[in-house]
This record gives sequence, C-alpha cells and structure tokens, in this order.
Amino acid sequence: MEQLPWTDIDWKGKKILLAEDEEVNLIFFEELLEDTGVELIITSDGQSTVDKALEIDDIDLILMDVKMPVMSGLDATRKIKEKLPSIPIIAQTAYAMEDEKQHCLDAGCDDYIAKPIDPNDLFAMLKKYMDK
Repeated sequence: MEQLPWTDIDWKGKKILLAEDEEVNLIFFEELLEDTGVELIITSDGQSTVDKALEIDDIDLILMDVKMPVMSGLDATRKIKEKLPSIPIIAQTAYAMEDEKQHCLDAGCDDYIAKPIDPNDLFAMLKKYMDK
C-alpha cells in the first residue's frame, strides 16, 4: 500500500486555530490532521476566531474560512494581523475565482486554498509554515 505523504508528519506541540462553521468541513479537517499530533483549536465565527487568536499566545497557524457568521474571515484576518502580524493565516474558501485569492491576500492572508480541498495540496501548504 502506498504511503500517504502526510502520514509521517509530527506536529506534536504545535497548534492550529481552525476557523470553520460548517460541520462537514470541520470533520474533514479533524480526521485529516488527527495523526499529525497537532492541537486543533476550533472556532465557528469570525469574532471568536479573533478572540482566540489574541487570547492564546502560541498558535502556530490559522486556517481561516472566509465566509463565516458574525464577522467574515477577511475582517477577522485584518484584526488579527493588526496585533499579530507574524502569525501565518491560510484562507480557505469555496469561492475559487482569481480575484477572490487576491482579496484574501490583500486582507493579510499569507496563503489561500480553494474548497473542495485536496489533502495533498493542504499538507504541502501547511508544511511550508508548520515546519519552520
């Protein structure tokens, strides 16, 4: 059986703040990341994502859903980057149009991944930031 490229990842002691309001996407991320040892901190709206990012001082990365209740992911990104400019934020969105990527980058996101998310693409992107 072919080994999946992410099965040998060890992110024990690392934290990802996952901003996601859709249950099916939440389960996808939890199952995909469970063997990496990473601690997932989950929020379901933009404001609680900002609050958690500012409250927990050792978050390694934020996976930010763009379309969320209370406050959009892009507005949340702007607020987080004001206080924590060095924390990597990866936007995740179902809006795969080219200008959407630019909106995410303009808001302060470090990277962008379109839904449906390909696990190989996700892990390649996460490794860029988590293995520093």
